[in-house]
Amino acid sequence: MEKVIHVQGLSVTIDDTNILSDLSFSAFKGEVTVIIGGSGSGKTTLLRHLLGLNPIEQGYVYVLDRDISGLSEEEMQVMYHQMGVFYQDGALMTSMTVGENVAMPLIHQSNLPKALVNDVVMMKLGLVNLKDARDLYPSQLSGGMLKRVALARAIAMDPPLLFCDEPGAGLDPVSLKSLDHLILNLKDLLGISIVLITHEVSSIIRVADRIVFLDKGKVIFEGKLKEALSSEIQELRDFFSVLRSEHAK
Repeated sequence: MEKVIHVQGLSVTIDDTNILSDLSFSAFKGEVTVIIGGSGSGKTTLLRHLLGLNPIEQGYVYVLDRDISGLSEEEMQVMYHQMGVFYQDGALMTSMTVGENVAMPLIHQSNLPKALVNDVVMMKLGLVNLKDARDLYPSQLSGGMLKRVALARAIAMDPPLLFCDEPGAGLDPVSLKSLDHLILNLKDLLGISIVLITHEVSSIIRVADRIVFLDKGKVIFEGKLKEALSSEIQELRDFFSVLRSEHAK
């Protein structure tokens, strides 16, 4: 299988504390790779390194077959055109309409004429079932709608790789399920590979093809969802047990 991400021996130390320790894993084309782990396991630090936001001091991070530690600033900007990011809080500009928010990547990262930008915006909003919300402002939207606008913006440039950072945070179970199905539909429709960080057990079971489990900055499990759910690794069993208990409340 073709790798869209390959991390080898990534180590990060901050103030003499090991945040990531000799971390290695791969994510594959056409799959949803879900990165899970308890608080303080290193998920956020790992994501920042995958996005090229933090310098790589030890180890290697390959994204779409490119060693991002060796890229110039200009080359990294080109890489960003191929990487959509769906942030936990949506990161929408509150002073802009829905349509203007979705148009931002197209305006700043392409040379498309205004008319074509408008067409693409409407197409992306159509994919997330929000065409009628184009002229609304974020303050006028529900939590679920805000997430869908953020997703439309993340896929505006048709990136082959999409990163999702706790996309379902704050959503009720019905809205969360709807968002999960939307992410899966977009993956199949657009052929996107997805790396997703979440602690929502229902989302993990619905969307994951592959699981990467972090514990104290190390990968202690990497494999298919079915293998993760039947694993004898105690930390993994405890993680799913706690999540199921919290989800049942």
